[in-house]
Amino acid sequence: MTTPSEDLPERKRSTFVTWRNRIIAVVVALAVLWVAYLILSAFIPRWWAQRIAEMVHGSFSKGMWYGLLFGLLGTLVPLLLLLVAGLGWRKRGGPFIAGGSAVLALITAIPNLMLLTIVLGNSNAAHAGERILDVDAPAFRGAALTGAIIAAVLFLGVAFLVARRRFRRHRAERRPVEPEKPRVSSETPPNPPEFGTN
Repeated sequence: MTTPSEDLPERKRSTFVTWRNRIIAVVVALAVLWVAYLILSAFIPRWWAQRIAEMVHGSFSKGMWYGLLFGLLGTLVPLLLLLVAGLGWRKRGGPFIAGGSAVLALITAIPNLMLLTIVLGNSNAAHAGERILDVDAPAFRGAALTGAIIAAVLFLGVAFLVARRRFRRHRAERRPVEPEKPRVSSETPPNPPEFGTN
C-alpha cells in the first residue's frame, strides 16, 4: 500500500511525461503542416485559379455571383460549425461532436483558404493565380471578400443571440426560488362580530 508521500513523485512524473509527449506531438504536427504548406503553396494557387476560371468563363456577373456564394458559404458555414463545436464540448458525447464539427469546418473552409493562398501569397504560383483571376474571373475576388464580410456579420448576430440566451438561462438557474407566500385576503368581513354588546 503506497503512502501519499510516495504517490506524489509518481504523479509529478506522469504529469511531466504527459506534457512532454503533448509538446512533442504539437512540434511534429507543426513541422508536418509547414512542409505541407511549402509543397502546396507551389501548386494550389495556380490550380485553384484555373478551376475558378473554368466556372466563370470570363463573365463579370458569374464572377460576382460565384464570389459572393463562395465567400458567404465558405465563411459562414465553418464559423457556425466551430460555434457548434464550442457549445457542445462539455456535453455528453461532446468531444466527438466537437471534433467532427471542427473537421467539417476545416473542409468547408478549404475553398476560401485556397483563395487566400492566391490573394496573400508571394510565390510565383500565387502571382500566376492572380493573373488568371484578373483575366478569366473578373469581380470574383472582390465579391468573395464582400460575401465573407456579410458572413462574419451574420455570424456575430447568431453568436450574440446564443450568448444572450445562455446568459439568461444561467441567471435564471442561479436565482433562488422564493417560497410562495400564503395569500391573505384583503377584504374585511362586512359585519365584524362585536363582543360585549347585547
